[in-house]
Amino acid sequence: MAGPLLVIAAGGTGGHMFPAQALAELMLTRGWRVKLSTDARGARYTQGFPRAVEIEQVGSATFARGGLTAKALAPIRIGGGVAAAVSRMMRDRPAMVVGFGGYPSIPALSAATMLGLPRMIHEQNGVLGRVNALFARRVHAVACGTWPTELPQGVEAIHTGNPVRSAVIERAGAAYIPPGDYPMSVLVIGGSQGARILSDVVPPAIANLPGELRRRVRVSHQAREEDVQRVSTYYADEGIDADVQTFFADVPTRMSEAQLVICRSGASTVADLSVIGRPAILVPYAAAAADHQTANARGLVEAGAAIMFPESRFHVEALSEQVARVLSDGEGAMRMAHAARSVGVADAAERLAGVVERLADEQKGTNS
Repeated sequence: MAGPLLVIAAGGTGGHMFPAQALAELMLTRGWRVKLSTDARGARYTQGFPRAVEIEQVGSATFARGGLTAKALAPIRIGGGVAAAVSRMMRDRPAMVVGFGGYPSIPALSAATMLGLPRMIHEQNGVLGRVNALFARRVHAVACGTWPTELPQGVEAIHTGNPVRSAVIERAGAAYIPPGDYPMSVLVIGGSQGARILSDVVPPAIANLPGELRRRVRVSHQAREEDVQRVSTYYADEGIDADVQTFFADVPTRMSEAQLVICRSGASTVADLSVIGRPAILVPYAAAAADHQTANARGLVEAGAAIMFPESRFHVEALSEQVARVLSDGEGAMRMAHAARSVGVADAAERLAGVVERLADEQKGTNS
């Protein structure tokens, strides 16, 4: 007999898709069937999903980008996506629909609302995203990855933590090799699409390190496609051993091998850092809605696991000083690694899966 169906709806960024993938992986092991509802942009992140997950591309759009024509057509595209989602759910009724945010989650959550199906949302960041805020009062439960999370008045939430992929779980609490008199790895990542400011500031900051320290540094640097050549050339000209790519498929491995991570503070990155346990320098994305990346970073910073730089103070000399500080103090770096692990929620996927199954059972009893 086929297991109950879980529909996961997620938007087109790694921040939404990685925790969605983690839940999908776990629910399959619990005997559920899993479908992922996303758009063409989100489909680019599905290579890591288990093959048993059925991928459904839906029509969706954002009101935040594009010209007047694109914005005018957005309701039509979303409406078409909702109609298609209703049709699919009437043919194959889900036992639960979980939205992870992003505009591509609108069709599935809207369809579930219209059909009276059990539904919930998971918010990864410290502030609800636009779509999750829209549905917060229209779902049966709200789960949060960052705690505390700013919520609309009257909305209560369950703290589950942010689910991390199995590749991260495999390295949970991996032994940390503190900085010392040997080659040291620095991982630079700016979200799934890289970050221009990191490519502008990090290479000269590394080059500005004291000579002996600089000679021991090995860099893995994720950069935008248009920045790869200039960043690679800069490192090479400065005699710095660096691997520069547009995307690292093995981020969990590189993170576990790093003495220091320099990165944005997207929710998934913060979760990975805390589960694996690595010292970090965090640069919140200044344009993030409601400054949610600063909220994401707060837990690691307050625990003593990370140093936070607002973009306005993220300059070469200041960064170089902090990198040197971490890489010159093995004991201090070890304390940062332990502090990161102290705030990690390695069982976040299990917690979220428990909420999904409990809510599905409760709503099944209510609707029977």
